[in-house]
Amino acid sequence: MNKVTVKAFKVIGISIRTTNENGQAAKDIGELWNRFFSEGVLDKIPNKVDNTIYSIYTEYESDHTKPYTTVLGCKVESLNEIPKAMVGKSFEGGKYVNFSAKGDLTKGLIVDQWTKIWEMDLNRVYSTDFEVFGVKAQNPNDAEIEFLIAVK
Repeated sequence: MNKVTVKAFKVIGISIRTTNENGQAAKDIGELWNRFFSEGVLDKIPNKVDNTIYSIYTEYESDHTKPYTTVLGCKVESLNEIPKAMVGKSFEGGKYVNFSAKGDLTKGLIVDQWTKIWEMDLNRVYSTDFEVFGVKAQNPNDAEIEFLIAVK
């Protein structure tokens, strides 16, 4: 666990409003990932900085037990051109705690890591949290994912 400062950034991608109640987020976010790949969203995002995929959790109603928005997309240079059926968002950045998880994405790596994070005393601000799927995440059976959690 490292404390880091994240600079402001912009993302274009697709989104869904969901909740962790009754396992709904696992279903909704799984469907969002399926849509991301089946619709070729990665190739349709204009002004991409690179092909790193960000899974962003924002617009929290309260904390992780209440509804929030998930955005799946890429960092972009600008929000001047947002394709139909996509969203563009700006994030302020700030103080974060950075975790890394390594393992098999098909066997619950993400959900397991979030379960651990929810149990930690991190002094979270529930503004914007995100996962980074970079070069080390390309093999789903042996992936390394970064988790960045906004803190006070």
